Amino acid sequence: AKEIIEMIESQFTSPSVLDSQMDLRSASAKTGLRFLMAAISSMFFLFFISYIMRSQISDWEALAQPWQPLATTNQLWINSVFLVIASFALEGTRYELGKPELGLSREFLWVAGAASLVFLAGQLSFWGFLSANGFYVQKNPANSFFYLLTGLHGLHLLGGLVALTVANYRLMMARRLRSNESTKLAKLSADLCAMYWHFLMALWLIVFALVSSSPSTYAAIAEFCGLSI
Repeated sequence: AKEIIEMIESQFTSPSVLDSQMDLRSASAKTGLRFLMAAISSMFFLFFISYIMRSQISDWEALAQPWQPLATTNQLWINSVFLVIASFALEGTRYELGKPELGLSREFLWVAGAASLVFLAGQLSFWGFLSANGFYVQKNPANSFFYLLTGLHGLHLLGGLVALTVANYRLMMARRLRSNESTKLAKLSADLCAMYWHFLMALWLIVFALVSSSPSTYAAIAEFCGLSI
């Protein structure tokens, strides 16, 4: 009986079975993340439509006009660079995980985390600049949308940092245990984080382009999409 039990256990712990289970887990996790990104995209798309429609009302003052804070966008460009760095660093993490001893994967992961935190700090700094210069939420509908869109994006990035912390833990365990399963888990976490960061980077660039556009651009988009009021 003992030999039969051991034989059954070996069937479930054999490399082929473990690989199959990890492949299934990986596919399920990536599918779930794609659904999450689709839901986030839908939410932002609705806000974008609302933004364009609201911009056609006379009390709207586009933030890119000469007397508005986005007449110069240097700070937001600098913030964007750090988010791009984070995205590329996660690609570096994925690449290094395929090397012996997992290469510099952990260092790249730390760079991604640090760059993401700098991006968030830069966004908060710009919020402080707006507040200090009297560009409050209630003073202009464009201000309200700016705080809303950048705030929502920042919250989703904060959620991603939780996943990045999990990835760092799994990578630490993979280095310690040096097992096939722990390495695959670390690779899965890195893949998921990279997918999510690429998505957040693309989403931010769309938000940035939207909030820094001119009134004529909003009017052209509204006319093209049939959103003119």
